Amino acid sequence: MRFKLALATSAFLILASSGLAQQKTLLLWPNGNPELSQVTGPEFDPTTGANRMVSGKPPVRVTNVSHPSIVIYLADAAKNSGLALLVFPGGGFRHLSYDMEGTEVCDWLNSIGVNCLLVKYRVPEHGHFPENFEDMEDAQQAMRMTRAHAQEWHIDPHRIGVIGFSAGGDLAVALSTHPEFQGKTVPPSTIDARPNFLMGIYPGGLAGQDGKLSAAIAPNGSVPPTFLVQAENDPLVHVSGTLAYYQALKDAGVPAEIHVYAEGGHGFGLRLTDLPISHWPALAEIWLHTIQMLGPHSPAGRP
Repeated sequence: MRFKLALATSAFLILASSGLAQQKTLLLWPNGNPELSQVTGPEFDPTTGANRMVSGKPPVRVTNVSHPSIVIYLADAAKNSGLALLVFPGGGFRHLSYDMEGTEVCDWLNSIGVNCLLVKYRVPEHGHFPENFEDMEDAQQAMRMTRAHAQEWHIDPHRIGVIGFSAGGDLAVALSTHPEFQGKTVPPSTIDARPNFLMGIYPGGLAGQDGKLSAAIAPNGSVPPTFLVQAENDPLVHVSGTLAYYQALKDAGVPAEIHVYAEGGHGFGLRLTDLPISHWPALAEIWLHTIQMLGPHSPAGRP
């Protein structure tokens, strides 16, 4: 049964926490979206009985997002590393996989001393970047807001990355390859929208059906260090696209790491299974140390 989610009525709210650090929500566009919204009606969860359980637990999905926002999960002060990640959930640009690829990711990040900014970008929309650039505008605005508040939130403005899942991985890659994109309706900003590193977890939309890399996200030497995870048997995001993007990163001289597993399918997020791919967060944490975004201490692994 669908349940309606209340929209934020102010630009800044303090929300209750459920096992995570204290949460704060900021609207990305407190004075109104740059474009007229195509979405009507309140937010709701489109999950049906057919897809009610994932890895033994019910997922939470959100659609009809017309008031995009970021939810801020600051790491505990005692172990705050100063590192931050913007999280882009997937959902095919139709909805957002809000817990499996959102709040549960922030739980993990906070546990290793990393601050988390969960981005609720506009969905559903007709197309996505570059055909429709509302998702890109939301991603850029989320990064600029994070850098603008970095001192207040005890974040190092030079250590802010992005992690995206599926469609959110597509958006994360687009932001890293086109951070300077300028639409017609958003005033220019002096705050850099370029992420300092990127994690793409089964990132979608990187290649066409022919397996060739999309020209819209072709990387150059200014793309930040990138970490990629993919299951070879993913039925929705074909491994050829992720492999093509990895090769393009290497050709452009971008430091990149890729982990391809035989099994795992699609949309597993951080939920534990009996498959080796479930342990990708431990590898991601090691990688953050490798690229010197986290300190020299030994990684603690996943919670």
